[in-house]
Amino acid sequence: MAYAGYGAAPGGMQQQQQQDPLYGYFAAVAGHDGQISADELQRCLTQSGISGNYQPFNIDTCRLMINMLDRDMSGTMGFNEFKDLWQALNAWKNIFMSFDRDRSGMVEGQEMQQAIKSLGYNLSPNGMNMIMKRYGINGRIPFDDFVSCCVRLRGLTDHFRRRDTSQNGSANFQYDDFIQVTMSM
Repeated sequence: MAYAGYGAAPGGMQQQQQQDPLYGYFAAVAGHDGQISADELQRCLTQSGISGNYQPFNIDTCRLMINMLDRDMSGTMGFNEFKDLWQALNAWKNIFMSFDRDRSGMVEGQEMQQAIKSLGYNLSPNGMNMIMKRYGINGRIPFDDFVSCCVRLRGLTDHFRRRDTSQNGSANFQYDDFIQVTMSM
């Protein structure tokens, strides 16, 4: 990749972005500020069809997705953050589809446990019970809530790992820090 001042043409990065196939979905809703808010993300993802035959994403899931990747803490998402989200969404969709064996648009508790494990999370039975209580509807989890759960697991795990400096599965949190982490998820 060429950087400005090292052989890149003026506007080279913007030109690369505009040639990216995802840029059309992004630009259609981003407006002049080049950023996507939660409601714009919801509209963009619905128009893109990434949720396939599943229900479109609700606004709370869109807020969570933005918070997960909001590096500049603007409450919005730029194109590079959008690309990262798109990649994560496709991975989560593929996992969901592989465990939604009956193609009902929902995963059962056992399927959810296998899906979570395939993502690299090793949760206790109590942890899985909490997930099922939080996201389940009659013991089943729809795609939108599956994505919401994945976003929260990823975000909370990332925050935890940053504080687990000795990498022993233990971290210390100040109360205010704990509140900030959990409220951002």
